[in-house]
Amino acid sequence: MADAHAKPNHDYHIIDPSPWPFLGSVGALIAALGGVAWMQYLKGGSLHLFGMDFASARYFIFAIGLLVILYTMYGWWSDTIKEAHEGHHTRVVSLHLRYGMIMFIASEVMFFVAWFWAFFDASLFPNEVHQVTRAEFTGGVWPPKGIEVLDPFHLPLYNTIILLLSGTTVTWAHHALLHDDRKGLINGLVLTVGLGVLFSFVQIYEYMHAPFAFADSIYGATFFMATGFHGFHVFIGTIFLLVCLIRAMRGDFTSKQHFGFEAAAWYWHFVDVVWLFLFACIYVWASSGAPIAAGH
Repeated sequence: MADAHAKPNHDYHIIDPSPWPFLGSVGALIAALGGVAWMQYLKGGSLHLFGMDFASARYFIFAIGLLVILYTMYGWWSDTIKEAHEGHHTRVVSLHLRYGMIMFIASEVMFFVAWFWAFFDASLFPNEVHQVTRAEFTGGVWPPKGIEVLDPFHLPLYNTIILLLSGTTVTWAHHALLHDDRKGLINGLVLTVGLGVLFSFVQIYEYMHAPFAFADSIYGATFFMATGFHGFHVFIGTIFLLVCLIRAMRGDFTSKQHFGFEAAAWYWHFVDVVWLFLFACIYVWASSGAPIAAGH
């Protein structure tokens, strides 16, 4: 039986018992408690559980949950890399890993569909009547009266060029890997990570100088939610690619086995495509005919 488990006569991988699902769930629960306590504190309330006020220790509780989650991610993915090096990622297992990544990206697509839905619902129907007439908040037009928008062909265009360039560099890195060009792989990843960091800095600068705020109007709310979550995904994708760069420098990837890098490249292309929709719809179309803030 032991020999059969060590050398199974099939392409599936029966993993060893793992603490990571349970530990990750515990970390998520702790972080959620800290987050709820934090929100209660911000509105002047409290969160009493087990005889203590969680709101007074909100930072500490949330930080513990976040650290547990990050440790789980590190440990779980380290185990996955170890399994790949040990030869457990057979043709069938690799296919299922790809299915998993495709399903994850599909869920991310629907996540952004929600923000686009909110944006178009507000922008296409500024006079719609609910419990309160929306025209009271928009003036019956979009962008709402009194809103000065960002120039779409200034910083947003720069960031569009940056992301499109990063899409080409990550593709270069991918083709280099397929041809066993380790130097090309590393150079392509260095450029992609650098462009990702540059995009984040440009967006932070844009937010710092935006002529409207999140709480000013429904325009600001939908703008910052859609573009802000995309910026967060760029940040996550940059870390993803940075880990791939470190692994590439260690010699982990081969032309035959490199799903970790492939998943990162898929994710980065997804981020690129979402930005093109954001740029076209929120920056260009939604700002058409609206006053552009001076210097923006």
